[in-house]
Amino acid sequence: MKLWSRSFADMTPIPGEYAFAVPDAVRHVILSGNRNPHLAWDDAPAATRSFVLICHDPDVPSKGDDVNQEGREVPATLPRVDFFHWVLIDIPATQREIAAGSHSHGITPRGKPGPQVSAAPGEMRHGLNDYTGWFASDADMRGDYHGYDGPCPPWNDSIVHHYTFTLYALDVPALAVSGSFNGAAVRAAMQGHILAQAALTGLYTLNPRLVK
Repeated sequence: MKLWSRSFADMTPIPGEYAFAVPDAVRHVILSGNRNPHLAWDDAPAATRSFVLICHDPDVPSKGDDVNQEGREVPATLPRVDFFHWVLIDIPATQREIAAGSHSHGITPRGKPGPQVSAAPGEMRHGLNDYTGWFASDADMRGDYHGYDGPCPPWNDSIVHHYTFTLYALDVPALAVSGSFNGAAVRAAMQGHILAQAALTGLYTLNPRLVK
């Protein structure tokens, strides 16, 4: 199975329009277009009955002591954890493309609604992304963040972050999760049902020292 995008190539920078924030010389960062990128795929197994799409960043600092602190930088040696940016399940087996901006266009304070995307065949469902936890203590932004919300790594991180979009072909028409679900729940529910998978990774940083 193959996965590609017209928005960026594998292991190249993700354009700012697909990010949650972009660099700013005065305030470090400003909010951006937050559009989901274009994705397309082919060569799925004949037995595929649905697809799952997950985008995650494995480079998120495990401790926030240095995150976005003036005069400090998050060290490269700090252990890193996963941060889910997009969880989309029950994608119809006949689908082969997701248009840019079709699932996210702009930032929605308190999060986009979910989990059902539309009444389209297969009734695709969006999971919660990890901005739900990130904004939990922010009175203006806290809420349930369903669907896609793009990159916003610490502006003082010493490493470039990797955003991996992984498409899974499954042998079931709908995944056995209900209500508001997250990436970990989907990964667990997929076990034993994955026929094939393909990945595409984009790079992103808000650290002026690392921007090329």
